[in-house]
Amino acid sequence: MNEGCTVGKYLVDRLRQLGLEHLFAIAGDYSIEWLNGYVTPGGVKIIEEVNEVNAGYAADGYARLKGIGALCVTYSAGALCAVNAAAGAYVEKVPLVLINGTPSIKKTITFEQTGFSAHHFISGRETDLQSFEHVTVAAIRLDNPDLAPTLIDYALTRCISERRPIYIELLQDMVDLECEPPRGVLQPARTLSDETSLKESVARIRARLESAENPLIWLGVEIDRLGLQDKAMTLIETLNVPYVTELLSKAVLSEDDPRFVGVLDGQASSTAVTDLVDTSDFVLALGVWLTDINSLGWDPDYDKTAFASFDAVKFGTYFGGQVALEHLVDGILAENITPRTQKLPDKPARSVPAVSDTDVITYQGFYNYIQQYVDRDTIVGADASMNYFGSLLLEVPGPGGFVVQSSYSAIGYSAAAATGICLAKGPDHKVLVFSGDGGFQMTAQCLSTQARFGLHPVIFVVDNGVYAVEQWLADAGIFHSDRPFYKPCELHRWNYSALAEVFGCRGWEVGTYGELGDAVAGALENSSGPSIVQVHVPDKTIPDNANWKAH
Repeated sequence: MNEGCTVGKYLVDRLRQLGLEHLFAIAGDYSIEWLNGYVTPGGVKIIEEVNEVNAGYAADGYARLKGIGALCVTYSAGALCAVNAAAGAYVEKVPLVLINGTPSIKKTITFEQTGFSAHHFISGRETDLQSFEHVTVAAIRLDNPDLAPTLIDYALTRCISERRPIYIELLQDMVDLECEPPRGVLQPARTLSDETSLKESVARIRARLESAENPLIWLGVEIDRLGLQDKAMTLIETLNVPYVTELLSKAVLSEDDPRFVGVLDGQASSTAVTDLVDTSDFVLALGVWLTDINSLGWDPDYDKTAFASFDAVKFGTYFGGQVALEHLVDGILAENITPRTQKLPDKPARSVPAVSDTDVITYQGFYNYIQQYVDRDTIVGADASMNYFGSLLLEVPGPGGFVVQSSYSAIGYSAAAATGICLAKGPDHKVLVFSGDGGFQMTAQCLSTQARFGLHPVIFVVDNGVYAVEQWLADAGIFHSDRPFYKPCELHRWNYSALAEVFGCRGWEVGTYGELGDAVAGALENSSGPSIVQVHVPDKTIPDNANWKAH
């Protein structure tokens, strides 16, 4: 036994080896000894958060850029608040580690045998563990120092292999107990493919790529989650075919590339994208997830689209099981298919719209105007709101420069996730977040953490006084009528810009394009903390590409 290693130190050392530099935490007496005695001394900076939901979203945003994120909470009263964040990470394949400081073995046994309860207890040692088993790929309880290294390595390996969250119960009396030190460095488990399925899938796709007159590649989120950006770009360059993405994978590659046409998201797509899809006779969808947010009133043509995702290939009536996406791309590249000579579609020229400084901002007008501030060093975050539509058509030049939780779509995610994004981003990147007013009300305290640690995202709160996306989903026709909004969709109005005084940051309130320009200039110059820009828009204006449902 190595006297220099304890369970608490082992966990920190493994997290640090995997690249974790920041840990989001809420103080709790069951976890505070580990935080105080091991995390900071172990080289991981603690980011003291304001609540568990914000901590979870921040860790999620951090993990999307860094490859792993972590938060530490306390038993039940804290942990169960973070279930929603873990669920979102599970759905969207984000490698998140949730560490739950847990009562000691003695307290647990006392409660179970006598009924004498410790604070935060519900029904014993299984309550939290069972809750998280449904939204993680590994849920472990560290109640024996000799087993702790094996359990920690197992859970973390599952996390980095499957790109999904794990749950670790760290008992307060285990932290200082000696254990074996870490051996080697953890690696993701090998990716396996069935050779027969792989060969047949590659052969079918090769045949269609060679016979198609207008093939198209559709890149999905698994290209990002599995780190296949370079291989995907090589395939596109080798075949010389145009490509589109989905909202969840927007900007997975640079949108400056001449072969990129736009985001395919049903009837919210640009005309250039829908025309290209309609005229394509074969679509190779790599890592695409089909969701109602990614289809929006449109059904893919399954007879001409080969879907390679979730370790399988689906093409018409053909199904190839256990085909890893990485192996499929490698297999297609190895076929040395002759590049296409087809003419790539022209991309529309971008220009700042002609508006007067005194013109009232509309929802679409806001996005037309803000495009000029999105460059290669910009990371854009869009929240579950009508901002999905506006941001979908933004051109984001920087690869990996767009973060959205559009599959799980938890309202309020993006502003809180910006805390983690700011800590994980490169030194020259700026972070622009587009939030609805309803969503921002859910996680507004993120400004406190961002101000405390000198992070400086620019958070635009589009203020129309209504849960517009919920109204749009229920009855979009109201936006083109005199009828009132559904009562449950109406919001209590906040003075969002005034929150800057509360949280110690800077704020602007704008309603015209002149005011918006001044606010953006001031926000981009502010490097001392977050900036919040309250953007008033008329309550019945929506982005142009959301109008299809309204009619």
